[in-house]
Amino acid sequence: MENPYMPYPVRIDNIEIATEDKSLKTFKFVILNKEDEKKFSYEAGQFAELSIPGVGEIPIGIASSPVEKGFVKFTVFKAGVVTSHLHNMKEGDIMGIRGPLGNWYPWDKLENKNIVIIGGGFAFTTLRSSIIYMLDPANRSKFKNIDVVYGARSPGMLLYREELFEWEKRDDINMHITVDSTDDPNWKYHSGFVPQIVEQQAPKADEDTYAIICGPPIMIKFTQPSLTVLGYKQHQIIMSLENRMKCGIGMCGRCNIGKELVCKDGPVFTLEELNQTPKEY
Repeated sequence: MENPYMPYPVRIDNIEIATEDKSLKTFKFVILNKEDEKKFSYEAGQFAELSIPGVGEIPIGIASSPVEKGFVKFTVFKAGVVTSHLHNMKEGDIMGIRGPLGNWYPWDKLENKNIVIIGGGFAFTTLRSSIIYMLDPANRSKFKNIDVVYGARSPGMLLYREELFEWEKRDDINMHITVDSTDDPNWKYHSGFVPQIVEQQAPKADEDTYAIICGPPIMIKFTQPSLTVLGYKQHQIIMSLENRMKCGIGMCGRCNIGKELVCKDGPVFTLEELNQTPKEY
């Protein structure tokens, strides 16, 4: 039986500054051992622990998609000891990844459905993974209409900007990009908070429409009423939480919501499931 706390050794293959304030960077890792690469088989929506020997580890959503081979990506916000150390590392440095961990978006259940992706800020990582997965030529026919509402504080804080604008040019996905506010006269997209844009632009629900949300807790809280206005039922609202996760395997109990452990039973839950737990998310 393998040690679940033992990370796979990886090399930092590429580092990109993701936002204009340089608080977020996207790291592209290559798993050093082929056998480990096979074991690190994940689904869109899962997370992993980024592990730096002698420093610590941090749970981060996987930003790359299962259809992207040979590497794994994470976009990391510089916030604490581990993330600050990671931001100071260089291409070619060796560290570890432990995972994949948690559950994922219910892709089998979502086949032949209309999908609305709703994201805010730097929590867009697993949603990027999901969009890449759904738009892959082998998968696009499995889903009906795809709508995306994604927002950030300002244009310079949008993640994956080149990909966002490329997706906007496609005719098989509807992009609704927004910022809280901007004084840029050339800004041609929406201005306003994500819940407002959801209510204005997202399709109304029928039995074949599901919404996937990942973002700051305050955004998730205020997006739920907007979806209710549009007719979404509790089982049609799927959320990804990041509730104080630490160990990633349900041992430390730090991320519990009632009897549910976010890192093990989640991080993906329907609103119907969460409404059966204490209001701690």
